Amino acid sequence: MPGALEGLTVVEFAGIGPGPFACMMLADHGARVIRIDRPSKGDRVGDGGDRDILNRNRERLELDLKNPDSIARIRELVKSADAIVEGYRPGVMERLGLGPEVLLADNPALVYGRMTGWGQDGPMAPLAGHDINYIALAGALHSFGQAGGKPQFPVNLVGDFGGGGMLMAFGVMAAVFSARQTGRGQVVDCAMVDGAAILSAMTYTFLGNGRWKDERGVNLLDGGAHFYDTYETSDGKWISIGSIEPQFYALLMEKTGLAGDPDFAAQMDPRCWPKLKDRIAALFLTKTRDEWCAIMDGTDICFAPVLGLREAPAHPHNVARATFVEDQGMVMPAPAPRFLGTPAPKPSLAGRSGG
Repeated sequence: MPGALEGLTVVEFAGIGPGPFACMMLADHGARVIRIDRPSKGDRVGDGGDRDILNRNRERLELDLKNPDSIARIRELVKSADAIVEGYRPGVMERLGLGPEVLLADNPALVYGRMTGWGQDGPMAPLAGHDINYIALAGALHSFGQAGGKPQFPVNLVGDFGGGGMLMAFGVMAAVFSARQTGRGQVVDCAMVDGAAILSAMTYTFLGNGRWKDERGVNLLDGGAHFYDTYETSDGKWISIGSIEPQFYALLMEKTGLAGDPDFAAQMDPRCWPKLKDRIAALFLTKTRDEWCAIMDGTDICFAPVLGLREAPAHPHNVARATFVEDQGMVMPAPAPRFLGTPAPKPSLAGRSGG
């Protein structure tokens, strides 16, 4: 059965990180994605080779972008495409002769996706950067970390993938929807600094309403509260607790043996959180992670063990939902979200000749 995006054609200019992630999402759900790679040396294709999960489900063409014949071939290919996705610095595509003015003249309904860190304009637009820099400028990085400690970045999930690739996939589909209604394509200026900012909308809501201190590790959702944090267990592993609502908090108190303790009755008083956190941290250190799982699994405490990357695919819930799949010995996340009427085909790492 074809995926939800069957009939969509996207030309992708090879890159790393957010652009490939956006195109992976589109390809996962049935879009025909043709990846333009530089000529390879040896067996590897693209920046991550044939074992790069972000490059799965693609057709691939190796073309030298300095060769006029290659540029002509790309222009011909794009004439019948719905969208392109490129992740070069502003001005690079123009210098190649593949800028929006050229390709939209060839194909007026084309969606031209531009993936950058700082955006197509603004004083920092021409500068280099990485995820850590984009989320820093957006205000997001400031919120990650323990009280009194330095900012702790969540690998490159917020800028590259949540605020970059996923936002690009949304932007492409929104612009394709518009183009199919109007016949007019457009440029999608997807900047990771913008994406990291919009991912922080709830935090800015709390801040604007006086419910968030502009400092790390002292707020409801950043590790300040004793009932919303991670805790070490006696075997050196970790668990996560998110018992915000009163009924869930009551269950936490029951299962930890703290029900009736007057100190813990002050759940929402931030002045009490540091002392209560110390107490509950000491309690969680008395049992192993598996022992706490046996106590808390199957309840509404809002609990989960903190699993490693090798552990997560084997968890019974992930197994039951087939959250992870395997191809050529590589374990990888399955396509998401799920469409019950047009389910995504099983992903494949194997590239195909394109064009």
